Amino acid sequence: MKIICVGRNYAEHAKELNNPVNESPVIFLKPETAQLQRRQPFFLPDFSEAIQYEAEIVVKISKLGKNIDEKFAHKYYDELSIGIDFTARDLQTSLKSKGLPWELAKAFDASAPVGEFISKTNLEPINNLLFSLKKIMNWYNQGQQPI
Repeated sequence: MKIICVGRNYAEHAKELNNPVNESPVIFLKPETAQLQRRQPFFLPDFSEAIQYEAEIVVKISKLGKNIDEKFAHKYYDELSIGIDFTARDLQTSLKSKGLPWELAKAFDASAPVGEFISKTNLEPINNLLFSLKKIMNWYNQGQQPI
C-alpha cells in the first residue's frame, strides 16, 4: 500500500514548527516498509534524538481517479482509520536547512502505523471526527525503548 501524506495542512502546527503556511499543502510519501506490522512495537530509531509524532486520519482510496474535483473526493474512499506519523524532527530540520528531501526523517521503517480500517458509513462525516493519541511507554529488556 502506498501512503500519500499531506503536510502543512494544519496552520497551527506549521506555525509551531516555524514553517510557512502554504496555500497548498506539502505532499510526501511513505513506503510500504513504513507501515508498522500489526501488534509489533515501535522502537525508537538510533539515528535521531527527537522523534515526534502526530495522530492522523487515514483514508483508504478505493477508486482510480486523477484530478478529482474536491466536491467528488468523498466518492473515492470507503474506509477510514487512525494512523501515526512519526518524524525524526532533528534530522528533518537539518535536511530542510540544506534544501534536501525529508524522506530520511519521515519514511523510516515503522514510521507510519495504521489502525484497522472502518467503513465510513459507520462513522461521523470526516469533518466531524474527533480523535486523540495516548502515549503508553513500555520498557523492554535488552536496552531497547519502544513507544
